[in-house]
Amino acid sequence: MSRVTVWHDGACPLCRREIALMRRLDRRGRIDFVDATAATCPLDRAAMLARSHAREEDGPIVSGAAAFAAMWSAIPLLRPLGVAARSPAVLALLEQLYLRFLRVRPRLQRWAGRGTA
Repeated sequence: MSRVTVWHDGACPLCRREIALMRRLDRRGRIDFVDATAATCPLDRAAMLARSHAREEDGPIVSGAAAFAAMWSAIPLLRPLGVAARSPAVLALLEQLYLRFLRVRPRLQRWAGRGTA
């Protein structure tokens, strides 16, 4: 199974919670989680903070639903979901859901931030 690099917004309380869960699920240590707020980014930092990004081994950097598919595929428990998400029809549906999520993300970030202190 290949390694995956996932860039995330370390300043986002919602993102921190999600990454904490993914770290717990990644028992084999296949994912390198990179805080895009504190690291050198291979793409424009603002773009990397606006959407989830991932890269499998030496493959291309993908974003949105494709980034989640890559991350899920690296975690044995979530691998079936990651494989299903690679289907063009499923990926297109997940991308539409992800775009809707991005519209409400600022409100969710505020809500998630209330639980951290």
